[in-house]
Amino acid sequence: MRVRRSPSLFLLMLLALFASLARAHEFTMDAVINAFVRVDASEAHLVIRVPLFVLKQVRFPVKGAQIDVAGADPALQRALGILQENVALFADGHRLTAGSANGRLSLPSDRSFESYQQASAHVDAAPDPDTAIYVDQGYVDARFVYQLPTPDPVLSIRTTLAPDLRSYLKLAIRYLPPTGEVRAMVINATSGEVALNPTWTSAAGSFVGFGIAHIVTGFDHLLFLLCLLIPLRGVRPILAVITGFTVAHSLTLIGSAFNLAPAGAWFPPFVEMVIALSIVYMALENIIGVDMRRRLLLTMLFGLVHGFGFSYGLRDEFQFAGTHLLVSLLAFNLGIEIGQLLMLALMLPALALVTRHVLPGRVGSVILGAILAHVGWHWLTERWEALGNAPWPAVDAANLTALLFWLAGLALAGSLVDAVVSRLRLAPLPSAPPAGGALPADSRTGD
Repeated sequence: MRVRRSPSLFLLMLLALFASLARAHEFTMDAVINAFVRVDASEAHLVIRVPLFVLKQVRFPVKGAQIDVAGADPALQRALGILQENVALFADGHRLTAGSANGRLSLPSDRSFESYQQASAHVDAAPDPDTAIYVDQGYVDARFVYQLPTPDPVLSIRTTLAPDLRSYLKLAIRYLPPTGEVRAMVINATSGEVALNPTWTSAAGSFVGFGIAHIVTGFDHLLFLLCLLIPLRGVRPILAVITGFTVAHSLTLIGSAFNLAPAGAWFPPFVEMVIALSIVYMALENIIGVDMRRRLLLTMLFGLVHGFGFSYGLRDEFQFAGTHLLVSLLAFNLGIEIGQLLMLALMLPALALVTRHVLPGRVGSVILGAILAHVGWHWLTERWEALGNAPWPAVDAANLTALLFWLAGLALAGSLVDAVVSRLRLAPLPSAPPAGGALPADSRTGD
């Protein structure tokens, strides 16, 4: 009874896990705090706009449904104290204390935070005491001035405002350095301390971490890797497939960072749909039977698409690169490879244990393939619907030229991969491995 229940219990656990993974990609409404950080020779200025509903702990005096602007100064001072405590500026890792602070209440229709000059002048101007600001419908605007301890410190910022909102409360920062272009970034209470002008070493370290986190939490990429590994035995086939996937996704990841990917709102959902399709196809191939030559070819072609998917995660993090874009790009790719190796170190022993003792033989491969195909199909239908709602590019000469360019590139890539596969002379994997998951010696080595 124990032997019979073990596979059933394992399957139930897998179904529960994959069902929870299939409910990814949830969207919520976000609240946004706008801020400028400007650096002069010896001072840093933080000009910030916070929605009133974020400052629930501050009770402004009211008259009916409106705030009493004329009598709001004591409450405004409490709000300034909360902002200074929870939006912290650091220089070389040391927290700065504001030498001066002032603020005011503003209407929700005010547009002065479109530029630093407008926002700064607006904060310095006193509001009209008769301004009609309804409760929770305006802003607290503030300016904090900090003395810098050194002429050119590494500045960083951290927000802990409204920790109950966590990632739903965004702090949108525009950083104005003494020289160079304005840089923008968006952080939240879960971001921790974020550098505004990072050194290349700190940027590289951060992006290695981003890459590791991206692959470890990228469930669709991990399921694709799992589909690749299920029928493989021995070092040589595994190294061939993983190397092919790595080379392919690195090419499109780097190309996308330099704006070589197709443009348009349709392309990201198209990439996500093809990633789901890659899981379904590889899972079904594991059920039907695997040809090693075809597997390596399709692994590299699907890897090109997965690289585009990695690039979208990189675009979200590029805001933290400062002036070190190339270093950050290479570090991100390195982080992905490190994360991939870590996950392989967990997947391979677990997969070997399952295929030998829990779901051995051909039946086990079919069951695992069916589970992964089901999860991939669930994602595929959702992403196909999202792709159908995306605006497609117009059929004109420019878009047709771009389409032909990418089709020619894919054809060339396919030819090169096919040539490489031919030289490797990898033997086809048998469609029905014997019980226990062991393969004959020639199939295990791929010779």
